[in-house]
Amino acid sequence: EFDTTKEHIVKILVYAALLSLLVSRELLALVTECADDDAVFPPGRWAATFRSHAQLILDDLGDFLGYSPPPLLERLIEDAQKIHDQRPILQETLATATQPRGEA
Repeated sequence: EFDTTKEHIVKILVYAALLSLLVSRELLALVTECADDDAVFPPGRWAATFRSHAQLILDDLGDFLGYSPPPLLERLIEDAQKIHDQRPILQETLATATQPRGEA
């Protein structure tokens, strides 16, 4: 539950949820195809498995797309010093971050 009246935040949250669902379903289809015929993947167990591997999935996706984020420590120092209005909005950051290197 998020308490916001900002339209762009609501849109980002809806898009994030839809993208997560799409990726989860596609990975489940791949896992089901590769697993033994008698393997069963209950929805709750699959959701927990997907959630626990989300960071690895994002890392692999970033590698596949050729995205190389700046070093974490430098980014933390830089972002922590910005006032709120200077921080890029999430939608712009996501659009830039998911572009392959050379297109950003």
